[in-house]
Amino acid sequence: MNEIGNIFWYTVQGLIGINLVLPLLLYLIYGFKSGKRSREARATAASGDYGIIVTAYEQTDLLPDVVSSLLELNYDRYMIYVVADNCDISNLHFNSERVVLLRPERVLASNVRSHFYAIQRFRRPHNRLTIIDSDNLVDNDYLNQLDRYFDRGYEAVQGIRAAKNLDTVFARLDAARDAYYHFYDGKVLFNAGSSATLAGSGMAFTVKLYRECLEQLDVAGAGFDKVLQYEIVRRGKRIAFTDEAIVYDQKTSYSNQLVKQRARWINTWFKYFRFGFDLLRNGIGTFNWNQILFGTILLRPPLFIFLLLSVLCLVINAIIEPAMAAIWLGAMMLFVLGFFIAMVASRSDARIYRALLGIPSFMFYQIVSLTKAAAANKLSVATRHGQHKGNTRK
Repeated sequence: MNEIGNIFWYTVQGLIGINLVLPLLLYLIYGFKSGKRSREARATAASGDYGIIVTAYEQTDLLPDVVSSLLELNYDRYMIYVVADNCDISNLHFNSERVVLLRPERVLASNVRSHFYAIQRFRRPHNRLTIIDSDNLVDNDYLNQLDRYFDRGYEAVQGIRAAKNLDTVFARLDAARDAYYHFYDGKVLFNAGSSATLAGSGMAFTVKLYRECLEQLDVAGAGFDKVLQYEIVRRGKRIAFTDEAIVYDQKTSYSNQLVKQRARWINTWFKYFRFGFDLLRNGIGTFNWNQILFGTILLRPPLFIFLLLSVLCLVINAIIEPAMAAIWLGAMMLFVLGFFIAMVASRSDARIYRALLGIPSFMFYQIVSLTKAAAANKLSVATRHGQHKGNTRK
């Protein structure tokens, strides 16, 4: 019995600990493949016709800003479809033929339903669509940068979501988290031969692929991006990543926002992490590197969960097996190294580095989020970014 217990204990530790060193393992693969990768695609003449879908739920405060930003895009062929779900639109007026304001007759309370509400009302047959949240702003070269990857044959592209605000410690720590995920789950994962994970906005697809993946599904609540990325990768396609297609995203500034938002995100991980097993099984069976690596990433718990479990393993081993505790300490130091590599590679603002002292408080509120995850979609449908900020269903 003792032997079986030891095997179980070391297996659990291995499954937890691999998450600490996985970022650096990916980074090594990324570095190896970088030396063999063909040169980057050159900019090409615009070949896309984009339907830009902007979704809002209940509040419309930030819609004029995001639409103004989109109207300044350095691109010719696009139209903007604003889906104001459960909103009062009496004060919304957009003086541009590019903008189509849509208010669903009934409450949709779903990103996917809002997207298809817009798709079914496209004014012309766009061949590409991109999804933007109501609290976003976009760089004026956004669509041109997406084109570079579509023109190389990709059917799905994730851009980068840079911080629009760094007004509080929570916002800066949220930006630090995003720097980590954009680097490893975006740039490194894609350039290691797999797919970038989707981030909920700042992403684009061929209309054909988006409809093929989601038109027959009714995805309610948070996490539509988790379903969408699974459907894309299981079809044998890759999701490209570019840090040149920039969307400026409103970061979570206050603890109450953080708790509700993270509760939904944790809920979606528990709901959809099983997709990782499916992709791993398919990938191993067909020797598909994209599916094997992406499936592994989907099985990884949220950052704060595996960090807390790692600290717990370190403490337990410090009591019962000091040599193993030293290994855990080394693995945690490698994780910290990997985290700072992401921060440096992302050219993070100095304020973000200073905010890292607030990590314990940030972790505490994520633990609170964990306790509320089961009822997350009942607590809130959208993230409220401040008293005068709009909502997004992330």
